[in-house]
Parts: sequence; structure tokens; C-alpha cells
Amino acid sequence: MKKIMVILLIIIIIAGWTISISGLSIGGNIIDPINKQIKLGLDLKGGVYVVLEAETDASGEELRQLMEQTQQVIARRVNAMGLSEPNVIIEGEKRIRVELPGVKNASEAIEAIGKTARLEFIDHTGKVILTGKDIKNAGVSYDEYNQPVVALEMTGEGGDAFYEATKIAAASTGDANIIEIVLDGEVISAPGVENEIPSGRAQITGGFTVEGAATLAALIRGGALPVTLNEVQTSAIGATLGADSFNKSVFAGVIGIALILIFMVAYYRLPGVSAGIALLLYILIVIWVMIGFKSVLTLPGAAGIILSIGMAVDANVIIFERIKEEIRNGKTIRVSVNSGFKRALRTIMDANITTFIAGIVLYQFGSGPVKGFAVTLMIGILTSFLTAVLITRLLLSVLSDIKGFSKPVFYGVREGGK
Repeated sequence: MKKIMVILLIIIIIAGWTISISGLSIGGNIIDPINKQIKLGLDLKGGVYVVLEAETDASGEELRQLMEQTQQVIARRVNAMGLSEPNVIIEGEKRIRVELPGVKNASEAIEAIGKTARLEFIDHTGKVILTGKDIKNAGVSYDEYNQPVVALEMTGEGGDAFYEATKIAAASTGDANIIEIVLDGEVISAPGVENEIPSGRAQITGGFTVEGAATLAALIRGGALPVTLNEVQTSAIGATLGADSFNKSVFAGVIGIALILIFMVAYYRLPGVSAGIALLLYILIVIWVMIGFKSVLTLPGAAGIILSIGMAVDANVIIFERIKEEIRNGKTIRVSVNSGFKRALRTIMDANITTFIAGIVLYQFGSGPVKGFAVTLMIGILTSFLTAVLITRLLLSVLSDIKGFSKPVFYGVREGGK
């Protein structure tokens, strides 16, 4: 069974690299090669970034909420522009940084994201009932069944207008019963009206999760905010510079991995071959996991991948040294392999856990490129643990059962136990 698994593993690795490099077409379904699928960040793809500052006297918790709402609105508008993997982050207290990979016309993009959001409540005839200025507040609440809902509070004038509209809608059926909530021309919610609402307070229900209700409430609040955003800094990054940096990084990575494989095979022999096979699988998994999660590759992210490759090799070195110690102590190859993995497991786990915690901290408190580095580092750590402990062990277990490979010299131990 182990031999069959090893054969299947090698077939998977060969097929995986073939598809990754050349792509695949089966029955009209096309799998593009990885160079077309992986999303590149601003520093690699080129584009523009702009730093905007909110013109407001708010402070403390009020300012924090204001900036988060503004961030939500800008992110929604940028996504509606169809841009590839935009990044909208809060910098400091009053600033928002917007990264737009692939954008060529910076002025149009800045004009689109900088204007105040337009929120409207519209009835079935297209009449505007309320606008953002009529909404006093919006937040998450809970109904009598303890289910999350979006709670709305309107101004006095807005409450009166809403009462007249809901009185008509509650007595109607079909589309006439619906009041659409529209942000920047896009419907973000279309609740039906069950009863007339005279109090200026309303609830939007509909099987929300807490996160879903919070998101809708933030968008509604954001549409009501009269925040002026001033452009503080704008910079354009050429795609040629980004591509050149990326190509050099890939070339350096290929050279580094090739040297590592040569050293591992020369010094550890068969274990080095096993490590090389596991490393090829490791790189495949990391790349396709990033593609699957639609992660954006940046130069710091590439550095995170290379660092995690080093950690994967380091784990193999620890294991192989333990195996060599067991062989020098006079144990058989099979017993040495099993014992070596067991002795090395705790050390590898300690190293990976501490580095993974560092990755979590970087992701939690970092921003932009730092988060990209943290994501690729954490993905790499989990994958390296899988390949070093499971895949390498499977390969060595099969090799140690082959009589022709039962001599210590095949495991980096020369005659005399050196």
C-alpha cells in the first residue's frame, strides 16, 4: 500500500507541475497555468495608490467608527469599478490608503473613490423616500427570537416621510410592498414592509448573520456620513518595474531551491532525494492554496514563501540528523527512520508553532504588504509541516524497506559511523 501511495504521489507531483506550467484543457474546461491565475499586488503588477485624509473633528470611538464606515464605502465603490484585488486600509487615525493594481488613469480612479456615497430609500415607483441625511443611525440589534437584525433610526423629517411611505407599502402586495435601499445606484437590500412605521425606528430582518447585519448597517451609516476626503499623496508604480522585480525574485528563488536540493542530495543521499520530492509538492500546494484563496502575491509575500521553504528544509535537516544518530547507535535503517522522526517531531512542532504565532501577530497588527508576508508565511508553515512530517516519512519508510537501500551510506553515514 505504501509503495502504491508513493507511485501515486510522484504521478500527482509530475501532473501538478505540468498543469502549473503549461495549463490543461479537458472537454472545453480550461485550467490556466499559474502565471495567469495568481494575482499580483501593486508592487508587482503596477498601478497607483492614493492616501486620503478625512476632514472631520470627530475623535475617539466616534472617529474610529467613522473611518471604518468610510473604508467600507470606498471598498465597495472600488470593487464596483471591477479593479483587480484593490486594497483599502486605514492608516493612522484619519487616513485611508487605497491601492489599485493595474489602474492606468489615476485621476479618474481617485475622483470615483473620493466622492461622498449616495444612499437612497426608493419605493416601487422609483420615488426617493429618504436619502442619507435622513438616517440618524444604523446598527445591529436582535428581534424577539434573538436573531440579528439591522436597526434603523431616522431624523424627525425622515421618520415622517418613512411613515407615509410604509403606510402605502404595507397595504400593497408584490413589488409595491418593497422599499429598496440603494447605495451609489446599487441595491444593497430590498425588504418588504409588513406594517406601517410611525416611530422613525425600523428593523430590517431576513435571516442575517451577525456579520451580515453589521455589514449592511455599516453601509447604511456610511451613506449618511458627510465626510470630505482630501487627497494627501498619490504615487504611480510602473508595471515594467514590478515585472522586473518579480522576475528577479522568481529567478533568485529557483536558484536558491536548486542549490538546496543539490546540497540535500549530496549530504544526506536518499533522505535528500525524499526531501526534494516533498519540497516540489510543498511548492505546488502553497501556490495552489494561494490561488484557491485568491491571495495577492506581493514582493513581501514572495519573501514569506521563500522563508517558509527554508523552514521546510530546516525541518528535514533536523529529522535526517536524528536518523543519522540512530544509525550510528547501531540500529537498523527501518528502526532509525521511525525513531528519528519521533525524536525530531517535538522540535519541529515547537519551531513551527512559535513562527506561526509570529505570523498571526504580523497579520493582526500589520497592514498591506506586511499582511501579505504574514499570510504566505502561515500557509507555508502549515504546508511545510505536512510535507516534512508526512510525505518525507512516507518516502523514507518505503525506501528503508528496499534491501538495496539498507546500507548506512545511502543515508549519509559512512563506514565507521561517520
